[in-house]
Amino acid sequence: MKRRDLVEKIAAQAKRSGAKWEFMREGANHTVYVLNGVMIPVPRHNELGEELAVDTFKECQDALGKGWWRK
Repeated sequence: MKRRDLVEKIAAQAKRSGAKWEFMREGANHTVYVLNGVMIPVPRHNELGEELAVDTFKECQDALGKGWWRK
């Protein structure tokens, strides 16, 4: 999955759920976003492996619901 697609998918679901998704800062190896007060680091690779994408989606479960990315 492309990094851009991962961020867009989380942002779209956050908008539908009424959650607050915002850019926080650029780090050395990650871009850090905040989802309802929880820091979500997104690695700066153009292509993210499926496991890494799912791990990132799981970090968003508290705000977006369990298994939200499978819908």
